[in-house]
Amino acid sequence: MKRRNFFKTAAVGGGIIALAPLSSCVQPTSSNASDPNYTDFELNELTISQLQEQMSSGKLTSEEITRKYLDRIELVNNNGPELRAVIEINPEAIKIAQELDIERMVGKLRGPLHGIPVMIKDNIDTGDQMQTTACSLALVGSPAPDDAIIVQKLRDAGAVLLGKTNLSEWANFRSTKSSSGWSGRGGQVRNPFCLDRSPCGSSSGTGAAVSANLCAIGIGTETDGSIVCPSGINGIVGIKPTVGLWSGDGIIPISHSQDTAGPMARTVSDAAVLLGLLAEKVQDYTQYLDVNGLKNTRILEDPVYLEALKKSKKLTREDGIDKLMNEHRLDALIAPTNGPAWTIDWVNGDHFGGGSSDVAAISGYPNITVPAGYVHGLPVGISFFGRAWSEPILIKLAFAFEQATKHRKAPGFIKEIG
Repeated sequence: MKRRNFFKTAAVGGGIIALAPLSSCVQPTSSNASDPNYTDFELNELTISQLQEQMSSGKLTSEEITRKYLDRIELVNNNGPELRAVIEINPEAIKIAQELDIERMVGKLRGPLHGIPVMIKDNIDTGDQMQTTACSLALVGSPAPDDAIIVQKLRDAGAVLLGKTNLSEWANFRSTKSSSGWSGRGGQVRNPFCLDRSPCGSSSGTGAAVSANLCAIGIGTETDGSIVCPSGINGIVGIKPTVGLWSGDGIIPISHSQDTAGPMARTVSDAAVLLGLLAEKVQDYTQYLDVNGLKNTRILEDPVYLEALKKSKKLTREDGIDKLMNEHRLDALIAPTNGPAWTIDWVNGDHFGGGSSDVAAISGYPNITVPAGYVHGLPVGISFFGRAWSEPILIKLAFAFEQATKHRKAPGFIKEIG
């Protein structure tokens, strides 16, 4: 893994992740010559701005773009490599795209997401014909009554809700030996770089779908690592915002003090566009970080729990990230996001090699991961994290690193380990 100590505004934080010896991913020796080239796709690696150029020039419509992504999903997700990243297609996707094309024709443009297909993790409510199940069979047949606030913001911004993505069932809050990306409803999500490797989780489906070009951009959720790990391991950009920057309404919860949704994209610029459009317009975001504000349920009123929560926040905030950055006059911290993807193991569960998400997750502070290179052909990421509400600084650093290195590449859907 390449680690760079760059810019006087950043400092390396965290430890070195131990990288166990790995065999390289290679093409299968028994490959069928008639197999389609899954890397050959008209919209491959296109950004939001490039898709907008296609639509504004009249070369493509939102409906045509949506249909191309749907064909891509049929080819790569449901057949061929069988990524199982997408669990449900929005039956209204084409209709939404057609309506947005009409708006464009009459000069009504809602912004940079107008007509752009987006995938949403299946623990986020959509008040439509799709279900919200956290990929558990227990919730099948109980559709959400209305949109989560971030989903309503997506609709208002003109995005095409393309479908729902598979995830580690219940956002991986179910077992100490679970396999990231597996769910009772959707089966096992595959890593598009090497199909017997883990996609990490819990936003496994979003990470794999965005990386495999099954959509333009996607949304994941994180309690601790569930955005940044699948982003790093699938070779894309992921932003875990400061808790409270995006509304948590309509998202199946785990931890009020750590849960947040966030953008997952192939470029920093696309992730930044989505981040800004769905941000809450309130003056005092710190209200979401107030431990005392959690005293609204009988469980959270437990004094032992509240004291432990208060201590954990103090250790990771004023005695942790804030103290370190103040003492050394830093604008950001950097650390490896993850090691390379491990082999999927349904018996023993994940063989997670370590990561750097904990401190930013527990503190509720922002974390951005960017592709940082490859280990035996498997992507690894680098994380930029810092104080609360420091997303603008982190985005600048992440973008500079991205543009200087250009590590992102489309996956090859390798089938075997050699």
